[in-house]
Amino acid sequence: MDFPRRDFLKVLGILGAGAGAAAGCSPLASYLPTQSAGFQDPLQISSPEWRALNRLSFGPRPEERQRLTKIGLGNYLEEQLSPEKISDHKTNLLLSRIEILEMDADALRNRGDKIFDNYDSTLVLDDFRQATTLRQVYSKKQLEEVLVEFWTDHFNISVQKGDCWFLKIVDDREVIRKHALGNFRELLGASAHSPAMLVYLDNQENHKDAPNENYARELLELHSLGVQGGYSQEDVMELARCLTGWRIKEHFWRGELKFDQDTHTPGVKTVLGETIQPAGKGELDQVLDILVKHPSTAETICTKLARRFLADDPPREIVNKASQVFLESRGDIKAVLRVILLDGFPYIVTENSPLKYKRPVNYLVSALRSSGAETDGGRALQRYLKSMGQPLYDWPTPDGYPDTAASWQGNLLPRWRFALDLVQNQIKGTRFDLESYLVDVQAGDASFFVDHVANNFLGGSLPPGMEIELLSTLEETISDNPRQAAEVVIAGVLASPAFQWR
Repeated sequence: MDFPRRDFLKVLGILGAGAGAAAGCSPLASYLPTQSAGFQDPLQISSPEWRALNRLSFGPRPEERQRLTKIGLGNYLEEQLSPEKISDHKTNLLLSRIEILEMDADALRNRGDKIFDNYDSTLVLDDFRQATTLRQVYSKKQLEEVLVEFWTDHFNISVQKGDCWFLKIVDDREVIRKHALGNFRELLGASAHSPAMLVYLDNQENHKDAPNENYARELLELHSLGVQGGYSQEDVMELARCLTGWRIKEHFWRGELKFDQDTHTPGVKTVLGETIQPAGKGELDQVLDILVKHPSTAETICTKLARRFLADDPPREIVNKASQVFLESRGDIKAVLRVILLDGFPYIVTENSPLKYKRPVNYLVSALRSSGAETDGGRALQRYLKSMGQPLYDWPTPDGYPDTAASWQGNLLPRWRFALDLVQNQIKGTRFDLESYLVDVQAGDASFFVDHVANNFLGGSLPPGMEIELLSTLEETISDNPRQAAEVVIAGVLASPAFQWR
């Protein structure tokens, strides 16, 4: 029997989804009432613990919800801030099968050259994306994974440019993951010495006879001070001169960094009013020290972190307090996060608190985590991220994927398609266990089933009137085909407005 799309769309209507978002899209469009116009305000029924976990992770799992409730937010946060103490055997086992994660740049380049055994650069990137998704779905170190995604956007590198397809894998391991919960000065320095970043922002082409300002500009505008950070074009030009001479080795040392004094611009430079003494490769460290102690850097980083964890327009008092801690600690990321999360969470857990719209990665991974689905994270799953607009490591410009609701709300149909395919087990390499939900339906306890689904996916019970309307709509399907009824309800919840927000 075909999947009852009409019932699916009725469920969406009950849960608050309008039809305008999918108008004109076959095959769903033929079932949509023409007078509807987009989503209503999202239903807010989740508990404070649920909301906290939705910000600290890629979506709550039942056992994590129980633990946070048991030990409290402060203790749970401290656990997550020390990922090295968290046992993560299953994730480590899954990742152990992906050989490229431990390879250096030269080995990765050679792996991508193996044309005759059908292993090329495309498959290397497939493995890289698969590993990222597996970590997001299965890792118990969820806050670390959220920070890895955050810094990946902040120091964005597109794998579509030149040798970045293999250099980014090293950057992910040695820059982003190594320093995600460490010190911002060390993270900024590691990024500045990353061959992937040098290639992506053209600093390898920056030398004394032909300066290239691309990396210098983004280092100021995106990585530290911010667009309104108080720097001038002269600062960009002087910084570019400080950055001349950095190169990437070739041949047997391919992908390693080197400094070529002969192509470095000699002499004294001035950046942001401070003198940079002639020191060859040491000039980069002088500049980074200046940037990290600058108040604009503190404000930029803390605003972006607060935007990721709290709201598109984060509370100014939280940003100001976090910025002060950033400056006093010289960029201690954990200290900054304690302020943003502990001081900021009371701001987001009340009934009318601002919500964050899930970006495609967060939506897809949270669906897998909430449903308990098993996945290999492979190419079939990655296609859904591409259709939703967030293929991993593919954002072309240096600013990284946007982090506000307005950037993502116009592409709902691929999310609906994913929800339908997930519950019907139409995704190769991904398996959803519907049987665990069918027990209640088959026992005739449809009300308990709906409550179970709402609590598991939305973090609370549906309002009584909404639950009654939902059960009434599905009454015939529940009695004739309980499996289809379960699929309709779960897919409808995953596609509903409430599940699009966190």
